[in-house]
Amino acid sequence: MTTDAVVTRTVAELDEAQRQAIRRRQRNRILTHVLAVFVAAWILLPILLIAGMAFSTVQGVRSFPKPIVPQPFSTETMDFFLNSQDVIPSTGRSIVVALITVVLSTIVSAPAGYALSRYVFRGRDVYRLTILSTRAFPIVILAIPLAVMFINLQMRDSLLSLALMHTALSLPTSILVIASVFASVPRELEEAAMVFGASPVQSFLRIVMPLTAPGVAAAAIFTFVLSWNEVFAAVILTIRNRTLPAQIFTALGQSPLEYRFAGAFFMMIPALIFIFFVRKYLFNMWGQVTK
Repeated sequence: MTTDAVVTRTVAELDEAQRQAIRRRQRNRILTHVLAVFVAAWILLPILLIAGMAFSTVQGVRSFPKPIVPQPFSTETMDFFLNSQDVIPSTGRSIVVALITVVLSTIVSAPAGYALSRYVFRGRDVYRLTILSTRAFPIVILAIPLAVMFINLQMRDSLLSLALMHTALSLPTSILVIASVFASVPRELEEAAMVFGASPVQSFLRIVMPLTAPGVAAAAIFTFVLSWNEVFAAVILTIRNRTLPAQIFTALGQSPLEYRFAGAFFMMIPALIFIFFVRKYLFNMWGQVTK
């Protein structure tokens, strides 16, 4: 076999290998897109169904099969829910509790996460493992002792006690998320700031915190959604000052179908609004640019 034939055969084999690699990448890309569409449909279809039922007539809600697009579009179901007893006051209480929880959780988890990521001290790994292990227990196991403690302290039926409980329930995940974000910030940036005259507190507030804002925003989203959706502790601790999840839960057994669909849709609105306002921090954390 001549040299030209060998070169030609080698080039042909390389071209074939390259074409096969391109076909594999295309198949993998198609499979990824199909999986992404399936996951998105799995998540969005129930939301679309709930939204469609929330803006249908009472007859449309009780019909079968239930259409995703309401025919006709009507606010009758939402009006029925909003005019139900104690829905608007309980919504305000839920928002207040969630915002207090976000503030308290951020105030505690930011320095705790910073300490875990920056300082080496005895028992740090055990402390981190202890924080992580609390997420392995059901929320019922964590909520009942805290509820008993608040009841013994005469703090039952208080928005502050419920916010403190939600803070305790959200702190483990918030601390671990924020600690991982702090660990990604180079220590040299803080040292450079202190070389130019900044104190450790100033370097933390002016250098580290702006760089970790996406992670703090992600932890805040988790905390807000957890507090907004939490129902077990709210039912135990509140009687007259019930939050919206507790109010819907206590009325669920006697409520008609349209109340349930409208309540489910209404429960999603504040969390979606909160996520909308902090979305740029999440996009920046994922390496995307927003305007």
